[in-house]
Amino acid sequence: MIELDTIHKEYRLGKSTLVRALRGVSLRVDQGEFVAIMGPSGSGKSTLMHIIGCLDRPTRGRYLLGGEDVSKKTDDELARIRNRQIGFVFQSFNLLPQMNALENVELPLGYRGVSIPERRARARRALETVGLADRMSHRPSELSGGQQQRVAIARALASEPSIILADEPTGNLDSRSSDELMQVFRRLHESGITIVFVTHEEEIAAHAARVVRLKDGMITSDQTLGEQRGVLGG
Repeated sequence: MIELDTIHKEYRLGKSTLVRALRGVSLRVDQGEFVAIMGPSGSGKSTLMHIIGCLDRPTRGRYLLGGEDVSKKTDDELARIRNRQIGFVFQSFNLLPQMNALENVELPLGYRGVSIPERRARARRALETVGLADRMSHRPSELSGGQQQRVAIARALASEPSIILADEPTGNLDSRSSDELMQVFRRLHESGITIVFVTHEEEIAAHAARVVRLKDGMITSDQTLGEQRGVLGG
């Protein structure tokens, strides 16, 4: 599903400073995996997520998504790939306050030209999947933080992606809401969706089946859940 081969990402900060955000990262994620990416601030984890999500291109190296080399695609080609295959969930919920949950989930489908009946049906199914069947008519201000993030997940699901990428999805939530949200991700993973998420919290990463750790733009460890529990003493 996802195959990164010796990925480098470099950019200029000012006129003279060269930042090496990723330094030869190689990573493979198979279809249906549930992977957490961890690392300190500046480790390159968000840059890696942006490349996996086709929001950015590597400076060097090759990225295969579903067997297709996307490293050299144009902006329009990358946008089509994102729309077709990838759902995004971010730390900030990015919901429109004047719209209810159903309308927020429908909105991206409207931009893609999906018919009104079809996008309404998809949005309803997605909200039911994340446990918000009884909150469809509620606006964001009438929902808890955890419920708002579930609306954001439903919005990603409505496009029927094969991959969901989540960047610090529990960052604005309390521990109870965080645990409930990760249970939603676990159910989605069990349904066959590939999930890759960034987190700095060990207890959140423990919900994944695999944990990849970065430091200074390089992978320092890549462990399955059983191996990770052994390291943590669990």
